[in-house]
Amino acid sequence: MSETIIVALITGGLALLGTYISNSKNAALIAYRLEQLEDKVNRHNNVIERTYRLEEKAEVLNYRMEDLERRVEE
Repeated sequence: MSETIIVALITGGLALLGTYISNSKNAALIAYRLEQLEDKVNRHNNVIERTYRLEEKAEVLNYRMEDLERRVEE
């Protein structure tokens, strides 16, 4: 084989290796950021669920207060 072909093969192999390493690092970063985003979404959903439960309890308390006010008026 001529030296030109050997150099081209080595250069091509190193380019592929560099590309593979770069893509692996990017994939790891994307996976990490996706996990962080999922955690934030879960925390947000928990807040929404707790708020919904509090609103339900507030409605029940309002009905109880109205009932007590009616009893006092009687």
